[in-house]
Amino acid sequence: MKFAIITHVQHITDKNSYFAYAPYVREMNVWGKHIDEFLIVAPIIQREKTAIDIPYNQKKITFYKIDSISLLGFRAVLNAILKAPKISWQIYKAMFQADHIHLRCPGNIGLLGCLIQILFPNKPKTAKYAGNWDPKANQPWSYRLQKWILDNTFLTRNMQVLVYGEWEGSSKNIKPFFTATYLESDKAPIQLLDLKGKIHFVFVGTLSQGKNPLYAIQLVESLSKKGYNVFLDLYGEGIERKVLESYIVSNSLEKRIVLRGNQNQKLVTEAYQRCHFVLLPSKSEGWPKALAEGMFWGCIPIATPVSCVPFMLDYGERGVLLQMPRELSSNCRHNLEQDVLQLEVLLNDEINFRNRRNKVSNWSRKYTLDVFESEIKKIIKN
Repeated sequence: MKFAIITHVQHITDKNSYFAYAPYVREMNVWGKHIDEFLIVAPIIQREKTAIDIPYNQKKITFYKIDSISLLGFRAVLNAILKAPKISWQIYKAMFQADHIHLRCPGNIGLLGCLIQILFPNKPKTAKYAGNWDPKANQPWSYRLQKWILDNTFLTRNMQVLVYGEWEGSSKNIKPFFTATYLESDKAPIQLLDLKGKIHFVFVGTLSQGKNPLYAIQLVESLSKKGYNVFLDLYGEGIERKVLESYIVSNSLEKRIVLRGNQNQKLVTEAYQRCHFVLLPSKSEGWPKALAEGMFWGCIPIATPVSCVPFMLDYGERGVLLQMPRELSSNCRHNLEQDVLQLEVLLNDEINFRNRRNKVSNWSRKYTLDVFESEIKKIIKN
């Protein structure tokens, strides 16, 4: 089977292999176990590999190189319009050659893929919508357009759209799904932790305003000021790094809060294993892998109620749903104080802490790569 992947994910070439963002490649490698050849339509960039770039396991790959495009700003839109015909032709060629078409959405390349797949109504297709499928979510017009096309059974046929969560009013195209990181064989016992000594928090994600790592830092800082022996490690890189470094230094937090940068999966897993809580005060999510991964190892999740996060946290029974405002306002300090109070309740209840650790681990361990692969095989066969 020739399997066409249409994605905005940037790729790197090295020694005749293709590398890209590890969580994405790891997932595609599961699909690849049941595929003869990948036809990949994606951008290729010139830079050195980092700790979060890994190669495809698929040996037979035909690559259709395209440029990255953006729709932010007049000049970017004009540039995208000029590049769209060439990109669309590459997408069309891959789809024409493919036995199965797979779109990675949301994204600007995914948007073009959504439009061009209409020309292939009889080919089996899947789309992985990795963002927030919530119809009520405030999103860019390009995201809303992708969702509308994918949900429309007249324009989009023979399609299974994998989305996070169950949403009322969805068409037969939409299939609630999940993602996974660990195997059944990874299910080692979680470490015994208590709240009597050092209390460790972890943040894993891009250091961007969207993920709001500053709010994670402020939560831990506030708890420290109240006398709790708390520490926070942040894993990831991004444009907010300098802002965070400055905040940490100016507030004398160097001994409690450390920016660890991008690290490989082994080191991040070790961090989850020794931490009490995983923090993700994000403004938007799909299926937040950082939460699911931390929960696998007994980290109690502390996150904003976006997308399917309330479901993952059982509406507060498996974690803490933050009241952090989506936009900075005069209520920001009030929300921070309310969130700190929520955490204090948990930090002062050892029995509840242990019970929740078991709850979160038991829930997350239902979603393993073995189960994921089993579901992928069913999709491919259909």
